[in-house]
Amino acid sequence: MRTVFLGTSEFAAAVLERLAASPHRPSLVVTRPDRPAGRGRRLTPPPVAEKARELGIAVDQPDSVNSDEARARIAAENPEAVAVCAFGALLKEPLLSEHFMLNVHPSLLPRWRGAAPIERAIMTGDEETGVAIMRPTAGFDEGPVCAVGHEPITPQDDYGTLSARLEPLGADLLIRALEERPPFVEQPAEGATYAEKIGPDDRRLDPVARPAVELDRVVRALHPHIGARLDDLRVRRARPVDDELPAGRLAAADGRLLLGCAAGALELLEVQPPGGRPMDAAAYARGHRLTA
Repeated sequence: MRTVFLGTSEFAAAVLERLAASPHRPSLVVTRPDRPAGRGRRLTPPPVAEKARELGIAVDQPDSVNSDEARARIAAENPEAVAVCAFGALLKEPLLSEHFMLNVHPSLLPRWRGAAPIERAIMTGDEETGVAIMRPTAGFDEGPVCAVGHEPITPQDDYGTLSARLEPLGADLLIRALEERPPFVEQPAEGATYAEKIGPDDRRLDPVARPAVELDRVVRALHPHIGARLDDLRVRRARPVDDELPAGRLAAADGRLLLGCAAGALELLEVQPPGGRPMDAAAYARGHRLTA
């Protein structure tokens, strides 16, 4: 089947790679423009652009996918289907009606519509998530669904481990939907939630106001791609423990680095100081002369 692929993120790049190995290899990949990234603010292509070039697929990076020029570029490929995954910008009419479209969304819609479904599922303590294949509409992730796959969330899962399982699940569901064309079913209004984009407040660990189990979920939800923060210290790995410590206090005890929380304590396992490299939390404690 002739396809065009729209995507931007690392998740989308993994789906693209699997799709490209199928009989439905895209002839064109449309992604977002290069953007400044890192401390040097160097202009960097999106992960999907890099993956497409690695696979030898033509790439288009329009300022707006809804523009006449971008739509004409897609139409020139005469696609039988347009696959969308984590594109990061709202698709509008008339583009939505010009092609048969399938969107790969990593949640069990209608739960966690929006930009950060994997992170929000972990943060909230969901025990299960998955991938839904849906038809894009003018509403954000509100379109009808034609295929769903389920995936448990373990207490040890972080964004990296969970997304690594959802990527092949999403790609396989997409390929199956392209081949089988299952019927679409409208999403129910009941149970709809919205996964807001992760902002600075979501990254901030507040041990005075929140229990250790909640902060542990924040750390896992934002690792390794965004990172949780305790003031200027990036917390990469942690775990809740039963130690007693005043809320907000950071202390070393028996070779461990502990953070007192509103309930319980959070043992920091790996941290990254400002301008520094990731390091074992115990080594950080020794270097900063933290005591119990």
